[in-house]
Amino acid sequence: MSNASKTVTTAAALDSGYDWRASVGLALVALLVMGLLYSLAGASLGRALFPDQATGSIIERDGKAVGSALIAQPFVADGYFRARPSGPNYDPMAAAGSNQARSNPDLRKRIDEARAAVAAREGIAPQTVPIELITQSGGGLDPHVTPQGARVQAARVAKARGIDVARVEQLIAQHVEGPQFGLLGQPRVNVLELNLALDAMK
Repeated sequence: MSNASKTVTTAAALDSGYDWRASVGLALVALLVMGLLYSLAGASLGRALFPDQATGSIIERDGKAVGSALIAQPFVADGYFRARPSGPNYDPMAAAGSNQARSNPDLRKRIDEARAAVAAREGIAPQTVPIELITQSGGGLDPHVTPQGARVQAARVAKARGIDVARVEQLIAQHVEGPQFGLLGQPRVNVLELNLALDAMK
């Protein structure tokens, strides 16, 4: 092999080794900066600016976690307000809607049955049942109902607890949350927080 050929071969080998080292170096830097430092910075900033939301908006009573303000949970006793129906049965690991179209006869049947059941439970006319008490949210974990959705349950809750319905309605009014930033969404009531306030009533 001539000297010129040896020189070309050596140069190619060096270039190949350089390309390999540069690629590995870039991958390590990207992994370290974007995969670790960026994530840590984002998580730290979120925890500093929104400490409650960053930890799941957990609600505690007497040092014990009783639930999250962001996730609905089932209440079945007559002395408690009920949340919206849940497709995944209130399982946060399986959040999903029913994925049934409005034209699906099974959906119509389920809604009709739910409307009749809520009307019978609350002692109201079927046509006055608030829609969120018979329909599921997109994720099936909506922790809120409308103020009207809470008010139609007030008489049942008051009767089960042996208290005046006016006190229950007053408690509902105290827990109505306005639209976010005064613009986004509708007035709503967090069911878990309302039920906890009920338990704390003297």
